[in-house]
Amino acid sequence: MVWTPAGSPPAAIRILHPNASAGGPIVIRALTGYSTRHPWKVITLWMVLGLALSALAPLLLARVTQNQTGEFLPRSYDSAAALHIAQEQFGADPDATTVTLLVARADGEPLADADRKRIEAEAAKLAQRRVVMPRKDDRPEFMVPDRSQTPRIAPAMTAPDRSFELLTVALLGNPADEGVQGVYRAFRDSARTQFAEAGMRTGFTGGLADSVDTADAHETATKAGGILVTVLIVLLNVLVFRSVLAAVLPLLASAMIIGVAGTAVAGAAMLTGLKLDASTPGLINPVLLGIGIDYLLFLMFRFREQLRARPGQSAREAAAQVSARVGTAITSAALTIVAAFATLGVATFGQFRSLGPAIAVAVLVMLLGSLTLMPALLAAAGRKMFWPSRTLRREPPEGRSARFGALVARRPLMMLTASVALLAALAAGMLGIRMDYGQGDSGARTPAAATAAEVTRALPAGVSDPTSVFVTAKDGGTLTADRLGGLARALTRVEGVGQVGQTVLNEDHRAARIDVYPTADPQSQQARDLASGPIRAAVAAHTPAGTTAHVGGTAAVFADIAAAVDHDLTIVFPVAAALIALILLLLLRSLLAPVVLMLSVGLGFAATLGAATLLFQHGLGRPGVSFTLPLVLFLFVVALGTDYNILITDRIREEMSRPGPARAAVARALRHTAPAIATAGLILAGSFATLATTPGTEQVAFAMTLGILLSALLLSLVLVPAVAALLGRSLWWPTRPRPTHPRPTPGAHPHDPARNPEPARITA
Repeated sequence: MVWTPAGSPPAAIRILHPNASAGGPIVIRALTGYSTRHPWKVITLWMVLGLALSALAPLLLARVTQNQTGEFLPRSYDSAAALHIAQEQFGADPDATTVTLLVARADGEPLADADRKRIEAEAAKLAQRRVVMPRKDDRPEFMVPDRSQTPRIAPAMTAPDRSFELLTVALLGNPADEGVQGVYRAFRDSARTQFAEAGMRTGFTGGLADSVDTADAHETATKAGGILVTVLIVLLNVLVFRSVLAAVLPLLASAMIIGVAGTAVAGAAMLTGLKLDASTPGLINPVLLGIGIDYLLFLMFRFREQLRARPGQSAREAAAQVSARVGTAITSAALTIVAAFATLGVATFGQFRSLGPAIAVAVLVMLLGSLTLMPALLAAAGRKMFWPSRTLRREPPEGRSARFGALVARRPLMMLTASVALLAALAAGMLGIRMDYGQGDSGARTPAAATAAEVTRALPAGVSDPTSVFVTAKDGGTLTADRLGGLARALTRVEGVGQVGQTVLNEDHRAARIDVYPTADPQSQQARDLASGPIRAAVAAHTPAGTTAHVGGTAAVFADIAAAVDHDLTIVFPVAAALIALILLLLLRSLLAPVVLMLSVGLGFAATLGAATLLFQHGLGRPGVSFTLPLVLFLFVVALGTDYNILITDRIREEMSRPGPARAAVARALRHTAPAIATAGLILAGSFATLATTPGTEQVAFAMTLGILLSALLLSLVLVPAVAALLGRSLWWPTRPRPTHPRPTPGAHPHDPARNPEPARITA
């Protein structure tokens, strides 16, 4: 690539750079131009698609989500190989989720033989009864996936003191699926009533039971969180624009696009055969809500600025010009997110590998909506968008944004030093960071947790979720319990193993399963270390000749996930950073500016992860930070934080292309852009904050909320402008923007930012 300080930029750069042609690149001008010329056609099309596809999205997404975490691991991992043996040789259903049902006498007396027969009879009745999924809304039946089913119930174990008996209940479906949760609630209530009539009390534990109990406990908080973020969006927009329409329209537009995006994600998954994790749809919605409102806010702020500067211009013409100009920066920002998440395609852990394309497809749909629906809304509403505010009739006096911009431009070294010091102090929290591969807060006080505690007082903690050793014959022979006796005895001698179950052979005796019940909680770090260390070592040392053995189960799966995530982090981080840097290089036509932006977002990422470590690991005493946090945080904070950096640097470059000192250009850029970035950052942070009401996502919610606030309010509005003020036009080396002296447009407003630059008040 040849860098040309003067003359036309290379073709590849002209695709992204907003000044490559008048009004923006051709494709963006075509989309925004058509949308502003035919706004009602575009709005009607999006409304029809939004309403129709929003209803279909939950049904389609339910078909492409996956239940078993182990299925996201390649078969080269030991636990994944064990899972496949369980399916192929023992008929284990990968879509099944198991609930442990505890049954005891209501009077607390030990179970007699008659009691155990009564339990067996009642369990047989439950196993023959189909559990119907309750309906919560009035949607047509074909739009709601029917999870109604007949559970499989089997005896598991009796406590040594005969205080209770355990039954296993297998239900099909993902524990995060609302329909599956509804089926479980119906079964739980039915079983509780039926056993109570027989003089028995019941308790339920396991992943699904704990998820439902936790969701029920957080139901009010979840609803309140959704209401609060809606109120936040509307309130901030009312305060900024003093207009009802401008406050509500971003929310409605984003909602319509989100409905289409959900269906697009599900459709792409069906076409490619990709399976999504159950948490992915819940993560997509707040992401799209936040960035969708962000993009519309950027358009509305620039639209209002244009209408103030050129009162004689028609609203549709202003909408077309603004949409083409800002649309280029929005496109670059969205492509940054897409590129970052596309790198997850090289991950070995399937949960990451499916998250990347899903987010990328959703963001592309939001980008299309930002370049069509949002410009159409501006053109259709025109100046009524800001009714009843009268601020369009006059240029507002210099306010806080202007004073803040002047401060950063006047004292850039002080502002830069203070910003870096704060970020470095937070980043220091990463010292001693540990990864936690648990599945939520095991200390939660739920009925399921209470039942689990009752079980562990009489039996090993792993009895409800054992670590299983699968042995297969590779010499054409058959297996017997005696042949595997040495392995079983070796497992009983492993420290941390409370009990070893009987050897279970499959029908042709070519495969065997030995269940190991650890004394530690199956979701704890101790259980994972036990499965990946001593148990696997004992299996490797005592597996009979002519056989192969693999260790599976929840603890073993998460131990292997730890290894997969560590491997993926070393690949995804540099690849994502390289792609983001390439986009910045093409957009900014500079070698130095992308380095500044990447260093700033990297420091923001380190500060956010350090703050999360300080709070959760050191402050609250958690085992560590969630194992998904570094990667998800890196992608979201770096990609979304780069969005704000792109918008501020794009405006700084635009202002520096006008006459006057570079520091005056920085001050003008902050004056016009700071309100948009600050408002957008607060809204996006509020959107992520609502994730805190979803059980198990508290760390992600905190970190992403803080990361977005740091990116918007500190990096984009302080650190990057301060560096730009210090470096001046050298920031764009080797292609510095040269000041031009455009001819005033007849009839233009004296303060038209597009034609008549304001006089410089700050000296370089």
